[in-house]
Amino acid sequence: MRQVPAKLASKLYGAADLIAERGIADAKVDEIAEAAGIPVATLYYYFNGKEEILAFLLQDLLESIAGAVVVAIGQPGTALERLRSAVEAQMRVMLENPAACRALVGDLGRATRLPELAAAIETAFHQPLERLLTEGIDDGSLRPLPDVNKAALSIFGAVTVAGLTGAVAEPDQTAEFIEQTAAAVWDLLVEGLRPRS
Repeated sequence: MRQVPAKLASKLYGAADLIAERGIADAKVDEIAEAAGIPVATLYYYFNGKEEILAFLLQDLLESIAGAVVVAIGQPGTALERLRSAVEAQMRVMLENPAACRALVGDLGRATRLPELAAAIETAFHQPLERLLTEGIDDGSLRPLPDVNKAALSIFGAVTVAGLTGAVAEPDQTAEFIEQTAAAVWDLLVEGLRPRS
């Protein structure tokens, strides 16, 4: 796949609803081109086929998440406070891009077989989160964890599934819905399910 210009990339999101609705297997390249407002020849210039278009959309979404998470983690405060900001940042990006999230849900099996996406997830979320969890243990804002890697994976999974579910259930997101969903995930992550005294 060639480097995709920003203007073309933003237009591709116009096809995310079609891909989400039909699935990448049933969507035709000419339909994707029409939905995105891009000539078919241009799509074929940048992509070898539909799978690469889906991979690009998901990679772009992950890069947006990564950027938001890096900014959140880089803020001042304890590791716990920055962890909350990272959870909110990932949730916000996902819920502000419901069509791409619905496309991911529709083709999750196919997407998880794309090795570049696994590498992007590792870079976008797992590594920064592992560092943040370690900082939290060191600064005392988080308890010691038996396996920081598995904790980071669990946090990513919880936020991702909540974000995907929210994007499918409520495609027209409001700021309040995004905030409430992020708060619910955060409460569960930090407070757990045990009764409170």
